[in-house]
Amino acid sequence: MHCPFCGEAETKVIDSRLVAEGDQVRRRRECLTCHERFTTFETAELVMPRVVKQDGTRQPFDEEKLRAGLMKALEKRPVSIEQIDAALNRIRYRLRATGEREVKSMRLGEEVMTELRQLDQVAYVRFASVYRSFQDINEFKEEIERLSQGDGEAAADVARALADQPVDKGKS
Repeated sequence: MHCPFCGEAETKVIDSRLVAEGDQVRRRRECLTCHERFTTFETAELVMPRVVKQDGTRQPFDEEKLRAGLMKALEKRPVSIEQIDAALNRIRYRLRATGEREVKSMRLGEEVMTELRQLDQVAYVRFASVYRSFQDINEFKEEIERLSQGDGEAAADVARALADQPVDKGKS
């Protein structure tokens, strides 16, 4: 590790400790030339599978795109950033756990829907409506009925919340 002050390549580690729930190592270092001290953080580099889109194209996994999709579905919903980060971590973990080098975008979408269903059922229906390209109100009703098979009260809350959502007629 090069010293950020003088550029010397020789530094020594003074202290190491785990941070971020054991996912990172924080190291205090000292330059052997100028004796300045600085901190470095070390994390494991884990390779995410590539995403195979429906048209057959392949692209790298994009966590920011995944986060943006979750945030859009959860807009104005009572879900904390910590809950969203935990959901993202669970999705990444399950994708890596497959051991596959590529994953279909459909699988990624289903993982997102699984997490949204647990976080907020209104957000789940919002995401599902775009992801599954709902064409009319009947498809919304069918999805809410599927939700009600597991929890009727939650499905009723979703129906009420969706009824209160403003309709954007400017989009097609």
